[in-house]
Amino acid sequence: MTPDELVALYGLEPLPQEGGRFRQTWAGPARPDGRPEGTAIVALLTDAFGDFSALHRLPAAETWHHYLGDPLQLLLLAPDGTSRAPVLGPDVLGGQHVQLTVPAGTWMGARVAAGGTWTFFGCTMAPGFTYEGYEHGEATDLTARYPDRAAHIRQLCRP
Repeated sequence: MTPDELVALYGLEPLPQEGGRFRQTWAGPARPDGRPEGTAIVALLTDAFGDFSALHRLPAAETWHHYLGDPLQLLLLAPDGTSRAPVLGPDVLGGQHVQLTVPAGTWMGARVAAGGTWTFFGCTMAPGFTYEGYEHGEATDLTARYPDRAAHIRQLCRP
């Protein structure tokens, strides 16, 4: 399987602002507030220049799932000022995660782990994703709040 084959098979489209390519595969029925009960997407990132999931945060928890390809390096910046950089991938005995839930309000971003070429993964949310709930991260603000992660933050921000 190649990235081009995945793009064709799943009909992946560019993900606005955040980056990568994706397709929504499920959206639950609408809740009284208009948001779907839940949503699921599949997504693809490669090692190409500028291909990463930009730092962003969401109002609900989001669960990331590794499906195919190389590991995915995440950066998570918590509201309490702590941070961590877990890896999504198949080597669970080596500390990687095949599934990882990011708490609501946590800044998150990702790129293919060093030495890798592409990662095919998914994200699930309940209540579901809406563009109104997406908040795009700004490097200046985030590096001031998390100075120990400044270099990593700059790698995962785009204007």
